[in-house]
Amino acid sequence: MADAIWDTIRASRRWLDEANGTELSELTCRILKVTEESGEAAGAWIGTLGQNPRKGVTHTRAQVAEELADVALTALVAIESLGLDAHSALEKCAAKVASRLPAPAAASVPRQD
Repeated sequence: MADAIWDTIRASRRWLDEANGTELSELTCRILKVTEESGEAAGAWIGTLGQNPRKGVTHTRAQVAEELADVALTALVAIESLGLDAHSALEKCAAKVASRLPAPAAASVPRQD
């Protein structure tokens, strides 16, 4: 990811720290925010399917992608709020997933050791 993304994640954590503090209850809210954003992504997907007959089709795949990006960014801010490096955590997770992929798919993913 571009440095600007990681800078934004760290700046978001600092802004939240300054605005809301760093107490355990605040950290809890940041982690729960991931679930809230996930619900919005789920709602958007349901909207692409038109599953609610009263509402019909309300969202596009691009809007679902935007909501999923919100989930990802919110999760990375929560990791930083734990006092950990989100970039390292994401790389470690990607390496773990890559190690589970079949050989041809995993070959194109750089491994972290």
